[in-house]
Amino acid sequence: MVGYEFLLKTLIMYDKLRQRLQVLKAEYESGQKVMAELEVKQASVRDTLLRISGAIQVLEEELADVETETSSPTTPAKEDPIELVAEPDMS
Repeated sequence: MVGYEFLLKTLIMYDKLRQRLQVLKAEYESGQKVMAELEVKQASVRDTLLRISGAIQVLEEELADVETETSSPTTPAKEDPIELVAEPDMS
């Protein structure tokens, strides 16, 4: 009788271990799928941030050019209109 109880307990323990193994394998597979989805999402976010970073750089350069143009005019200075008027000939 003692051998029967031991065998029964061993079989119950074995069955519980197999069930737990199946649950863990399912959780592992599910985790792998989530990880793959997150890696795709991470790559997408990385690409988006790279595009945004490039756009920021372009806009900062454009603003710097505008600020440079307004602080130091590149167009030649207009001549003084008074100097353009011919002096009367007094001879």
